[in-house]
Amino acid sequence: MGKITRISTVLLLGSSLTFVSVVSHAQGKQQNEPRQNLIREVRHQLVLLPYYSVFDNLAFRVEGDTVILEGQVVRPTLKSDAENVVKNIEGIGRVVNNIEVLPPAPMDDQIRRAVYRAIFGDPALSRYAESAVPSIHIIVKNGNVTLVGVVDSEGDKNLVNLRVNGVPNVFSVKNELVVTPSK
Repeated sequence: MGKITRISTVLLLGSSLTFVSVVSHAQGKQQNEPRQNLIREVRHQLVLLPYYSVFDNLAFRVEGDTVILEGQVVRPTLKSDAENVVKNIEGIGRVVNNIEVLPPAPMDDQIRRAVYRAIFGDPALSRYAESAVPSIHIIVKNGNVTLVGVVDSEGDKNLVNLRVNGVPNVFSVKNELVVTPSK
């Protein structure tokens, strides 16, 4: 079973960080190539969705010709849009859509904006907001914040955590940010 593939800016830029299970040497590179192309195409289609934002988390795994979509989104239309674009990819036989639509809550919307300002308003972290879909995603559900995505260093991950923990009305912070490996 493949691990979950998180969609982020770093993945879009072609980083080797993909969260996809490694295929054994016995299978060979040629047999793995169609699977990698399929994974790349699914990722590509998802990051191009027009309403995919810093407040959404899209993830997927590929099992044979089935794509399992996971994550959390603010807009219900993004859930259906994600499923529709993946269905149309050649080689996909079935799509299982397990994306959670976050409940509408004015307090969560306020927390989203405050967390965004706390992270990307910090001069040391502002570079993470420079792409169309920032590499740090802010998921807020019932006052609880989950951070997903990638950062360049453990120091940045800790600074993000510090900034978010200082935001009023946040009940808890779950920091799932991944530090990209140094080259």
